[in-house]
Amino acid sequence: MMHWEQLLSLKRQGDTHKRLRKEQDETRLGFEVDYDRIIFSPYFRSLQDKTQVIPLSKTDFVHTRLTHSLEVSVVGRSLGRLAGSRLLEKHPHLREVHGYQFNDFGAIVAAAALSHDIGNPPFGHSGEKAIGTFFASGPGSKYKDALTAKQYADLVRFEGNAHGFRLLTASREGIPGGLRLSYATLGAFMKYPKESLPHRKGGPIATKKFGVFQTEVAAFGEVAQELGLPSMNLESSMAYHRHPLTYLVEAADDICYTIIDFEDGINLGLVPEEYALEYLIKLVQDKINTEKYRGIPHMQDRLGYLRAIAIGTLVQDAVRVFMEEEEAILNGTLDVALLDKSRYRAQIEDIIDLSVERIYQAPEVVEKEVAGYKILSDILEVSTEALVARLEGRASSYDKLILQMLPIEQGQPTATTIYEVLLQACSYVASLSDRAAVHIHNKISGKQLQDQNL
Repeated sequence: MMHWEQLLSLKRQGDTHKRLRKEQDETRLGFEVDYDRIIFSPYFRSLQDKTQVIPLSKTDFVHTRLTHSLEVSVVGRSLGRLAGSRLLEKHPHLREVHGYQFNDFGAIVAAAALSHDIGNPPFGHSGEKAIGTFFASGPGSKYKDALTAKQYADLVRFEGNAHGFRLLTASREGIPGGLRLSYATLGAFMKYPKESLPHRKGGPIATKKFGVFQTEVAAFGEVAQELGLPSMNLESSMAYHRHPLTYLVEAADDICYTIIDFEDGINLGLVPEEYALEYLIKLVQDKINTEKYRGIPHMQDRLGYLRAIAIGTLVQDAVRVFMEEEEAILNGTLDVALLDKSRYRAQIEDIIDLSVERIYQAPEVVEKEVAGYKILSDILEVSTEALVARLEGRASSYDKLILQMLPIEQGQPTATTIYEVLLQACSYVASLSDRAAVHIHNKISGKQLQDQNL
């Protein structure tokens, strides 16, 4: 069974002394420092030009990964504070003995939620698939025999969550421990606390994907041990049960993409406005002021009013489920997401089904995702070939020019094996914004010179 006083660890990578909650500066708590370090990091900044739903959208009101992440962090903070307040009532020793406050839970969840998409490649989820396809059946498949089974699985099933953990924790020259976040925040961030193998369909939600590359397994294990996360004992694989606050981070993300992607679809005209009230009515019926709603003249403002009520309803319900399932969560036996146990599950599923039909499969989305496959594959091909050729002492003049032009290794851990240089290339590509990827693709394909009439 997990214990809250251990799960709320303020320890950071490289610490040689204990960080006690009672000794924290109340004006700048360690968990709040985590938030600041994430928001000022270059990885977070690149999210301003990464696809949430509509790739390379030319409209102002459609969400990017950055605005989505900020909104998820706000919802996560509310979830954490509400849950924290109830947890302190249930476990008063956390406040009386250790000094924890309800805002601590909100700060941890907010920081983890802020970074939840920090490792995602450009062009939405198709970016992950593009990287994986490059190694599974594209030019990168030739490296399979040089890799272990787990190393190859890391690449063919490239996972934004594992890349995010790498960005947050990997030591770089002069910067040991990456962002050096508290282990509580890192634990809450670890949505799928396992290696890439074994890969199983079905089973507990924590094993649906994976959350660590082979390069970070040591740091990953240290975080899990410090937090007291129980091992899942998966066939000679490092795998742990989730940190309890991960369920709140996941709920914040689920609430936001369910409601706000739906709102984006209506604003874009992909979903008729009359569907908004029809699909949200059971979420808002107890709190909506019908007269006020009808008196709002602009569609975007009407949608904003419905969205605020709907999110508030789902937040309250998610905290209800969290507290009802707290014992199962601490025992590592809750195998589904909080919203899967929501009393509004049917309404959530209806909204998601409509979003898949009308938004996620819209021609604009599909066309840009197809382009993303080609763009990322081409950048990966020249990057991996140049890095591997140099590692093996056979770099051509072209390889050297590529490495001179593209800052592939900048801000990355030192690589000395084929697996490490391939992961460097993946990390470089995954850290690009949508437009940066297009710009670099234009460079390596010669299109930029053609556009300049040279």
